[in-house]
Amino acid sequence: MEMKARYFFKELNKQKAGYLFILPQFVLFFALMIWPIINGFRLSLYKITFKGYSFIGFDNYRRLMSDEFFRRAIVNTIVFVIAIVTLSVVIGVVISAAVFDKKPAFVSFIRGAYYIPVAVSMAVMAVTWSFLFSTANGLINYIITYFGGPRINWLGDSKLVMPIIIFVTFVSNVGQVIVLYIAAMIGIPVDLLEAADVDGVSPWQRFRHIILPLVRPTTVYVLITQTIAVVKIYVVIQLLTNGGPNHASVTLMYYLYEKAFINLNRMGEAAAIGVIMFFICVVLSIMMVFITQGKRRR
Repeated sequence: MEMKARYFFKELNKQKAGYLFILPQFVLFFALMIWPIINGFRLSLYKITFKGYSFIGFDNYRRLMSDEFFRRAIVNTIVFVIAIVTLSVVIGVVISAAVFDKKPAFVSFIRGAYYIPVAVSMAVMAVTWSFLFSTANGLINYIITYFGGPRINWLGDSKLVMPIIIFVTFVSNVGQVIVLYIAAMIGIPVDLLEAADVDGVSPWQRFRHIILPLVRPTTVYVLITQTIAVVKIYVVIQLLTNGGPNHASVTLMYYLYEKAFINLNRMGEAAAIGVIMFFICVVLSIMMVFITQGKRRR
């Protein structure tokens, strides 16, 4: 045991300079990432009011589980994750596969064109779409009424609001996915693609058996980052619908905001929602890694 400890400290001393270089980032990572997670879990066990806070154990979690709007927020968040992430990956990989081997100028144009919505602030995008879908003076309703159709309350209909938010978020995010996939596909060895062409491989076979397997690491990265981003969706909900109508579009992130800053004295419940969101992201990310790695082994 003493020999192992001596060997450990000897190796640590050899790498001392490297550890000193990463120490500032490690301190920032702990202060800005790890500690808030730990403190959030601690706060979720308290009832927090203006007068102070008192320990109540898991009562905040039990209260949330009996809350109808919280259950609806979970369902809506899961629907958003499945729909937006699936659309982003499928559309992103298809468009990227169609253009990555074209002329460099054309590829650059496609990347730039699709990335413009990503570069624009989400708040600006949400306000723009809010104007387009406005019932009174929106451009979409103007076109519909011009051709004799009725005005549609796009953002006030509980059946339409979810597809609209999915569409707006997808349009805002898919450009980043396309840029990542194009970069990954450009890195595929040219000799491999040329050999497939010589062997008479069809475009579908080339896409399925060569391109998709080789961009699997990018797919894992996209799945995880897009899932985390969609779970945290807030700005689009706030500016388009405020969670309405009748909480039809409320998500976990928006419900956390309501508990923390609108329904005062509910900070403990807001912290509990944050903890639940954290574990949802962790579980979904692990599932995606295992699913993609399992396919890779087969």
